Amino acid sequence: MDKDYKLGIAYGLGAYLLWGVLPIYWKLLHQVPAMEILASRFIWSAVFVGLLLFLMGKLKMFIEETKGVFSTWKTGLTMLAAAVTISFNWGIFIWAVEDGRIVETSMGYYINPLVSVLFGMVFLGERLDKLQIIAVLCACLGIGAMIIKNGSLPWVSVSLAATFAFYGLLKKIIKVNALTSIMLETLLLSPLALGYLFHLSKNGGNSYESCGMGTIALLMGAGAVTATPLILFTNCAKMLPLKMVGFMQYIAPTISLLIGVFMYEEAFTFTHVIAFGCIWTGLAFFICSQLRTK
Repeated sequence: MDKDYKLGIAYGLGAYLLWGVLPIYWKLLHQVPAMEILASRFIWSAVFVGLLLFLMGKLKMFIEETKGVFSTWKTGLTMLAAAVTISFNWGIFIWAVEDGRIVETSMGYYINPLVSVLFGMVFLGERLDKLQIIAVLCACLGIGAMIIKNGSLPWVSVSLAATFAFYGLLKKIIKVNALTSIMLETLLLSPLALGYLFHLSKNGGNSYESCGMGTIALLMGAGAVTATPLILFTNCAKMLPLKMVGFMQYIAPTISLLIGVFMYEEAFTFTHVIAFGCIWTGLAFFICSQLRTK
């Protein structure tokens, strides 16, 4: 095992471990409304990534890539759509964690790769092989089990999977550095986030005015916890084969699932066993398909 491969593994483990324990971070902010956390996440991510670009001497790269993105209406609107899509993904995730639905968020990120495959077929004309078709059907059975038992769609799981898959689809159109991408996405929506916090300040106050320094520090830290795993993941993806990155992506939802069940004592019923069992079976078929084609 060469040095780059080991380093890639370390980067990947770091990224997925951080993503996996992220619910704990949002739980620490349980006293702050989800929309204020989301607004803070955009603002402080823009600040943190801006500082990184400056310290790493990559501001020139950022400016050049930004010019490229906004050189056409298609790529400019695609970047804006990506920013809006990830805002929904982040917002749903933060709200779900605060509402005690970490298990549901875990399910969402388990089925995300299968939704991405489905989106590739629908939007990009990609063909699914037999194993991939079986994988998608297994995921549908898992979701169906939840619908039959609860009488409603597990909308948190489906929304997280769909928004992140659509976000990935949009990012195929815009090929820029990861730091440039997150900087633009957060910059585009930061004015709205600032406006929202200002509106709250004028109508009863926001959390920055009513909470202690510890909470404010956590809100400011949202930028670092957003950007750091993304940077680690970017380095990981450069150093490892895609199939290894594919295997590692299931670390984060597994950690989140364990945190939800054992740390926060969320319900994991027999219906969950059936649903997750179907989804995990689907993922096994999906992994087999990936191994067979790479």
